[in-house]
Amino acid sequence: MLVRYKIPKTLLWVANLFVIFFFIFTLFRFITFFAFRPEGITFAETIPSFLMGARYDLRWIAFVLLPIVVTSLHPHLSPFYSSRNKKWWTWYLAVITFIIFFFFAAGFGSFSYNQTPLDAGAMNFAEDFSISWKMMWQTYPMILMLSGLVVAVILFRWMYHRSHWMVINRTDGKGIPYRRKFFFLAILLLVVFAWGNLSWPPLGRNDSFRFKNSFKSYLAINPLQNFFATLRLRKPDYNEAKAREVFPVMANWMQLPDKNNFTFRRQVAPRSNSFESRPNIVLVQCESFSMYKSTMSGNPLNTTPFFDSLCRNGIFFEKCFAPHFSTARALFAILSGIPDAQLFKFSSRNPGAVKQRTIINHFEDYEKHYFLGGSAEFSNFDGLLSNIKGLQMHTEEHFKEPKVNVWGISDKDLFLEANEIFKKKSTPFFAYIQTSGNHRPYNRTIPDSDTDFVRTVVPEEELKKYGFESLDEYNCFRYSDYCFRKFIEAAQKEAYFHNTIFVFVGDHGLAGNAMEMYPAVWTEHRLTDEHVPLLFYAPDLLAPQRRTEVVSQIDVLPTI
Repeated sequence: MLVRYKIPKTLLWVANLFVIFFFIFTLFRFITFFAFRPEGITFAETIPSFLMGARYDLRWIAFVLLPIVVTSLHPHLSPFYSSRNKKWWTWYLAVITFIIFFFFAAGFGSFSYNQTPLDAGAMNFAEDFSISWKMMWQTYPMILMLSGLVVAVILFRWMYHRSHWMVINRTDGKGIPYRRKFFFLAILLLVVFAWGNLSWPPLGRNDSFRFKNSFKSYLAINPLQNFFATLRLRKPDYNEAKAREVFPVMANWMQLPDKNNFTFRRQVAPRSNSFESRPNIVLVQCESFSMYKSTMSGNPLNTTPFFDSLCRNGIFFEKCFAPHFSTARALFAILSGIPDAQLFKFSSRNPGAVKQRTIINHFEDYEKHYFLGGSAEFSNFDGLLSNIKGLQMHTEEHFKEPKVNVWGISDKDLFLEANEIFKKKSTPFFAYIQTSGNHRPYNRTIPDSDTDFVRTVVPEEELKKYGFESLDEYNCFRYSDYCFRKFIEAAQKEAYFHNTIFVFVGDHGLAGNAMEMYPAVWTEHRLTDEHVPLLFYAPDLLAPQRRTEVVSQIDVLPTI
């Protein structure tokens, strides 16, 4: 149709490319919708997200096509000037297509991993490339995925060649002249697409959050936009004025006694008899310990019956929340008593933040121990832990048990290794045990040697209804409860047990369907990401309580 208007060949080709890229971006959004749609959300409800998403897509398509149009203002640089130019421009498009497909694949991975779109936080895992790659290799069919990516790029490069040939075939002998005005009009149109709005300001990442539903917002924004928009947010941002503005809301939610006086200082005084018995402390940071997936939430799947029995005989906080999502941020918050407020970078990797005071150093004449089944170099855990004076590290190189996956030995073996050390101690100790088993790859977490752990089968529909994405994840969560049981049963046989406070806290939760256990806000606004169990268990020292106030990981050490 455009041929009749004597549109230059380059712009005819660009129009074809525009259609191809718009199809690619739209297909990605449809696949995302059907693959990750939460229960209860219909396609009709997400039409505004698709329309908003089209605006983001047009922006990135404009970024891809503008170089072709702008350089073709000089006819000798046009893709139709020579076969050499055609070759260079089709290779340019092939490379761009590879980058786009790479981001789309990473976007699918991000949705699969934690049900959020790809953002600059992925750079945290790139900094631990070896471990992150092993985790992906053990979780996903990487050879098949990479092969598919290469084949797709080759296919689309052929398609670009084909569309180039079709333009030549349709325009040969038509006598279409080179007219620069059409190029300026095309540039203007692409700039409007890149701007994203017909007014100030330009389309931004925050525009996608108008839908008041996390999935609808995540569906709207594409992974390219979200990644590059959040890249600048990896730099720490200090804004006291904003903190003062929201302080009354935070103070009310956190039930702070003084809601009127803004301060960063938080002072907790110990009771006068706090250390009379000088109890041992065993603090367990539990990997991905989602409250709504556990028995304590009333989940009918009854995944953690043993831990639930501990909660009934200890001081259990049912409204504990991690300040921020991720294992590294949990370690930072617990050790320092300060939330890791960086949005897309871990404070454990921030040289200006990693050095912190920790209450653990005030446990004088206590031995300090840290246990992790894998490597403490991941996310610079060891950098944070270096703040603890005299800390004895027990990590993968110190254990005789075989590794079960990229995260090291099994949690059961880790607990039993710790118990072997504890039972030999005659002086007080403070131990920090960090589990890692309840994590992808779920299918490689449970050792074959643990024959007394019985996997159970639950219908997929029931799994989804109660918050689990797969049978492997469900059994992995149950295996965590098995490990807790093995640890406590072993500890109960030793003398140290009777003068030890065991503290269990989840490092973070996982997004999922919590509708059967909690109000809709838990699912729609992802409180499931942060809601975790917190238990103080010492049957010889602490009377059982079930507490309902809102608490956080930053409360753990002051409470101990």
